[in-house]
Amino acid sequence: MTTAAIERQGTAPLVARTVRIDDPGSLVELLPEEAPLSWLHHGDGLVGWGEVARLELSGPTRFVNAEAWWQQTSSHGVVRDEVDLPGTGLLAFGSFAYADEPSDSVLVIPSTIVGRRGDVSWLTSISRGALTAPFQPQPAPAPPLPEGAVFSDGAMSGASWELAVADAVAHIRAGRLDKVVLARDLIVELDAPLDVRAPLARLAERYPSCWTFHVDKMFGATPEMLVRRERGLVTSRVLAGTIRRTGDDTSDLALAAALARSSKDLEEHELAVRSVADALAPYCTSMNVPESPFVLHLPNVMHLATDVTGVLDDRTSSLGLAAALHPSAAVGGTPTGDAVALIGELEQMDRGRYAGPVGWMDSHGDGEWGIALRSAAYDGNRARLFAGCGIVADSDPAAEFAEAAAKFVPIRDAVSS
Repeated sequence: MTTAAIERQGTAPLVARTVRIDDPGSLVELLPEEAPLSWLHHGDGLVGWGEVARLELSGPTRFVNAEAWWQQTSSHGVVRDEVDLPGTGLLAFGSFAYADEPSDSVLVIPSTIVGRRGDVSWLTSISRGALTAPFQPQPAPAPPLPEGAVFSDGAMSGASWELAVADAVAHIRAGRLDKVVLARDLIVELDAPLDVRAPLARLAERYPSCWTFHVDKMFGATPEMLVRRERGLVTSRVLAGTIRRTGDDTSDLALAAALARSSKDLEEHELAVRSVADALAPYCTSMNVPESPFVLHLPNVMHLATDVTGVLDDRTSSLGLAAALHPSAAVGGTPTGDAVALIGELEQMDRGRYAGPVGWMDSHGDGEWGIALRSAAYDGNRARLFAGCGIVADSDPAAEFAEAAAKFVPIRDAVSS
């Protein structure tokens, strides 16, 4: 299936009711074992479960088809929203494939959503045809921790991947393109089927400044906000240029200063910022693109980061903006077409939904879509972990391999005993 869609829903219109509730405590601890949904940042965000409707789709028109379905579904819905904040009312979670072929994408409308934003917490109940009675959510029993993790190479060994990086550098130095992002995967086998709530809790605790997500067996803690649309304003956080932390504060400050001066990393970052600014410009009446990046400090790595902001002309939804931005130079390369073609030639794997948009959207078109980085896809007791690096003319294969290893750390630790 390439451009068709599989829709799972009834015929009655959706009815959504949002009510304010007392602070429920840790949101991730509310999640049940079956098909949990999450989008968490600094303890706030959204968790959901149950399934009122679902759309599965793939192919080059996946974003257009998904948005058309959501507009039709939400426009016929009935919403009683007593809170009226971003993330309240009728809402869908989504996770989209990186490439046009062959992997599937999905939108899910849950039956229950619990959210928090600052000192306001809420419960949304979604059903078909009639309002359901609200309830006070309670923490679920603690999930079992993953045990017996055994890691192995995925599509390529480390040595083979370094050769692919060297090949990419040769293409860049020959003038065929400016930048390409190459990813690799690791496989982990566990003693028992993964209860994803355990790694989600670990990621939310250890990486609070990232967005901890789970949609349809794809989970992670991404540091990169592809696009946020909120009441006429748009924000995109661009990350490109990375250095591994040592754990020593003094050394890390020196490394941060070196990263901020690195011509190789600044070049990579500039290409990524330019691609985002150029993609957003047609949808904005005004924009702010900072001249210099800042250094984003995460527990395992540091990134060069830039927040691009703008005022929207309000014609395009958050998903439409995500589609316009994807794939940015931060996950594809520059020029986009040449980089995507080279990725297909050198990576030797299907990225699936790795590096694709993941997040949520409401009935107003507002929402948040991150890039599915620091992530893994799982089924039963087996998972694929992903990490990628931006390759430019000055890239060193061994250094890029070390950077990829650092980017695997959050998920490796989350699924290990």
